[in-house]
Amino acid sequence: MTKIYVPTNRRKFLAGAAGIIAAPFVISATARAQNKTLYVNTWGGSWTAAEEAAFFKGFTEASGAKIQTVTPVSYAKLKAQVESGSYEWDVTSISQTQLLRAKLENLIEPIDYKIIDKNKLPPDAVFSDGIAYCVLSYNVSYRSDKYPNGGPQNWADFWDVKKFPGSRSMYGGDGVIAVLQALLADGVEPGKMYPADVDRAFKKLDQIKPHVKIWWTQGNQSQQLFRDNEIDMMAIWNARASELKLQGTPVELAWNGALDSITMWAVAKGAPNKGLAWEFIQYAVQAQPQAEFAKRLFYGPVNPKSYDFLPEDVAKQLPTYPKYREVALILDPVWGGQNASKIEERFKQWQAS
Repeated sequence: MTKIYVPTNRRKFLAGAAGIIAAPFVISATARAQNKTLYVNTWGGSWTAAEEAAFFKGFTEASGAKIQTVTPVSYAKLKAQVESGSYEWDVTSISQTQLLRAKLENLIEPIDYKIIDKNKLPPDAVFSDGIAYCVLSYNVSYRSDKYPNGGPQNWADFWDVKKFPGSRSMYGGDGVIAVLQALLADGVEPGKMYPADVDRAFKKLDQIKPHVKIWWTQGNQSQQLFRDNEIDMMAIWNARASELKLQGTPVELAWNGALDSITMWAVAKGAPNKGLAWEFIQYAVQAQPQAEFAKRLFYGPVNPKSYDFLPEDVAKQLPTYPKYREVALILDPVWGGQNASKIEERFKQWQAS
């Protein structure tokens, strides 16, 4: 069986901590006094709907602060607003890889420990001045009506256009993800992935490129491609595929070779409402709000106590479920952060060529 690769500093986080106590959340006097509007950069669609039910509504009730969302998540916009001083939003969800890059480029605020209570954070939740939000995975998925005898089960199958003919779609918003998927397809074992051989990856990407009909960039777009029966198989975020299946679209997920990414909360450098942003993040990492989010969108909570509030049928849909961890690759944010910029530039040029 393929073993999971977990960067050393992520092991304790992913293992969880049974000893964490689900402490009640208390809004500070500062947040109550502000009574402002917090602007949150989010993905839109079902992601934002889950946030509204799990995080936004409760935080507003507790603090009196309103929340306004801005979509979609955009690293380019984060950089542009910090450099210009003209802000559309205060806080964003962001991948660990892009978070490290943002820290190196001085685009995010340092954690305000006068507001953030370390004792109420999950283990290893802090990374690069961000706080862990959820775990999502990039999976192979396919329409079961197109492949009634079983579709592709891993990235090598996804690349095998003879064994599995059909239209394909991949995520076009992150070159690092494409590189890792290509290397898994080329037979690289998860435990031997890093440092990743980027030249080898682009040679493998050359093989699949003629068969990729659409490079999707937003979660709603990926779902619509499956709903419209425009795509036969796709590299997709796990919760988006699970949601489609619950809605009646004949979609199946393969967990072998899933790329697990830890999504973070971060506050934009110089954000007008940065104090309120940290109050919100402190609320959002608590066990019950995280469980409510996972019930609505099947991304794994980072607070291990959240599982006390989750039914088993939901737990089995989450990337952090033990069975799926055994065959997954956990993204190494340090390698990704160090290489993301040059990979993105090369990836864009490659897509356009």
